[in-house]
Amino acid sequence: MATLHHLTLPVTAPGRSAAWYQALLGDASIIDRDGPTWQRKRLQWPDGLVLGLTRHTATPTTDRIDHERVGLAPLGLGRAREAEEHSWADRMSALGVEHGPVEDVSYGWAVTARDPDGIAVEFFCLRA
Repeated sequence: MATLHHLTLPVTAPGRSAAWYQALLGDASIIDRDGPTWQRKRLQWPDGLVLGLTRHTATPTTDRIDHERVGLAPLGLGRAREAEEHSWADRMSALGVEHGPVEDVSYGWAVTARDPDGIAVEFFCLRA
C-alpha cells in the first residue's frame, strides 16, 4: 500500500506560508531549496508530515488558489478525535486565523481555514 510521503504547494511567498503553517502546526525543520525558476521551503514536522512551499518566479505575487478550478482543494489533515476539531478551531481563533465552524457530518467532523494563498486547509476526523 502506498502512503503519502510529502505534498508540495504552490505559494507566492514561501517564508510567509512557512510562518503560517508553523503557527498552526508547530515548529518544523526547514530546508531551503532553489532551482532556476523556483524557490522552496521544505518543512518537516516531528510526526512525519512534510510540506514543500514553492514559489515559481513566473507566478504573479497577487495570484491565489481558485477552488472552482482544477488544482488543490483542500489539504486535509487527519485528527484522531472529535474533541481535536474543537481544539483546532479554538487554536485558529486564538491565532487570528479566519476559519469555518466545526462541521458535524454523517462521516466525521471538520474545520476549514485558508492559508495566505487561499489553499483550503481542512482538519478532519472520521467517525469510528
